[in-house]
Amino acid sequence: MASANITFDKIPASTRKPGVYAEWNLKLAVRNLPTNRQRVVLIAQHTAADLGGVSELADVYSAADVAERCGAGSQAHLMAAAAIKAYPYAALSMITLGDHAGGVAASGSIAFTGPATTQGVLRLSIANHDTLMIGVAAADTGATVAAAVKAAVDAKPDLPVAATVSGGTVTLTAKNKGTEGNHIRIRATATAAGLGMAVTPLSGGDANPDIAPALAAIVAEGHDIIACGIRDAANLAKLRDHLETVGSPMEKRWAVAVYGDTGTLAQATTQAGQLNHGHMLCAWYRGTPSLPCELAAAYAAVMASEEDPARPLNTLALSGIGVCDSRDKTMRTEQENALYNGVAPVETSPDGSRAQIVRAITTYTQTANGAADESLLDVTTVRTLIYVSKACVQRIQLRFPREKLSDKTPPRVRSELIDVLMRCEELEILEQVEANLPRLIVERDLQNVGMLNARIPADVVNGLHVVGMVMDLYL
Repeated sequence: MASANITFDKIPASTRKPGVYAEWNLKLAVRNLPTNRQRVVLIAQHTAADLGGVSELADVYSAADVAERCGAGSQAHLMAAAAIKAYPYAALSMITLGDHAGGVAASGSIAFTGPATTQGVLRLSIANHDTLMIGVAAADTGATVAAAVKAAVDAKPDLPVAATVSGGTVTLTAKNKGTEGNHIRIRATATAAGLGMAVTPLSGGDANPDIAPALAAIVAEGHDIIACGIRDAANLAKLRDHLETVGSPMEKRWAVAVYGDTGTLAQATTQAGQLNHGHMLCAWYRGTPSLPCELAAAYAAVMASEEDPARPLNTLALSGIGVCDSRDKTMRTEQENALYNGVAPVETSPDGSRAQIVRAITTYTQTANGAADESLLDVTTVRTLIYVSKACVQRIQLRFPREKLSDKTPPRVRSELIDVLMRCEELEILEQVEANLPRLIVERDLQNVGMLNARIPADVVNGLHVVGMVMDLYL
C-alpha cells in the first residue's frame, strides 16, 4: 500500500516486525535526454562458402577482419572498408548473404595486341582501387602483357574481380554474382607504342540473393541505419516492408535505410518514385568509380557520425568515395530535379578533391493518393521524430513501470512529457514547445480501461538550407 504521497515497491504495509526499512527508487534517477548513438548495419554479399546462405550478425571492427571472414574483394569487404574510411568510429555490424544459386557474375575483358615497339607503363584502374602499374618492355606481345596483368590482379586480393587469361585477352570476372558487378569500372591506358588495347566493360551480372532472410535475422536488433548493398527493385521493396515492420508503434525499432545509385538521374528518380518512403534514402553520385554499395556504406557511416538528429548533413564529405569525371558532374538543375523526385544528390567539392553530400532527403514525395507531400522531405525530420519518440517512450517507461491508472495519473504523465519536450527545445531539436502545450493531451482511453492516450505536438527544428540575398547598388 502507500501513504498520500509515497508508494513502495518492496516494503509491504502489512509487515508487523518492528524495524526501519529502506528501498531504492531508481525511477527518478535519469532526468536527462537519452544519447543518440547511431548503430549501423551493412547488408552485403560474401564469397565465403563456410558462411552459407546467411551469416550470423557480427560487429565490424576492421576491413581486414571482414576480408578474412567474408572474402577479400567481396561486396561485404568493400562496404566495410568504405564505411570505416568515411567514419572510423561508427558502431558497425554486418550480416551477409551468399550469392544466388542461379546467379551470374558480371565479366569484362581487355584484349591486348602487339608487339610493343617501345617500353612504357600500362596503367589499369579497376573500380575505386589504386591504379595498377605494369611495366611493358619493347617487343612484349599481347600475350606477355596479358599474363603480366593477370599477375598484377592476382597480387591485389582486395579487388572486386578475379582475372583469367587466354592468349592476349584478360577476362575480369566479378567475385560476387548478381547485378551489382555490372557497375565495376575498368580503365586502361599505356605509354608503350605499338601496344593495342580493347576494353570491354563488365556486364551480364544477373540474379541477386534475396535479402529477406537477412532482414528477418536482424528484425529485433534495433539498428538505427541500414546500408543495403543489394538494390534491385524486389529487394528494396522488401527493405521498405522491413522498415515499416520495425518502425510500427508496437515494435518501436525505428530505422532509416540507405542505398546507392551511380547511374543516370532518370534511373535514380524512377526507382525512388517506386519506393516513395520516408525512411529510405537514395544516395546518388553519377559516374563515381566507387560501387553503389560503397556509396551506401559511406553515406550511412557519415549519417551516423551526426548524433544531433536535427542538424543537416549538407557538405559533409564522403571520404574514400571516388570523385567522378568532369563530364559526370551534376548541374544545379539536375540536383534540383533530384531533390524534387526523392533522390539525395552527392556532388564533387569545389576544389575537386572529394565527394560531399548536397542535401539528405528521403524518397518520400507524395501521399498514397498522389498529392505532393514534403512533410518527410529531409531525413533530419525523420531522425528528429524518431529521437523525440524514443525520448518520450524512455521517460514514461522509466517513471511509470508498474503504475496504477487513476485520475492522478494523466497529469503526472503529461508533466513528464512536458519536461522531455522542453529539454528537446533546449537542444534545438524541437521549437515552440510552450506555445504548443495546449495541444499536448493526455487522457484515458474510452474503451480500454487500462490504457492512457497521448497526443504530443512536435514542431521539429528545420535545417538552414537556403539563404536569399538582394544586393542594392548605390552609385
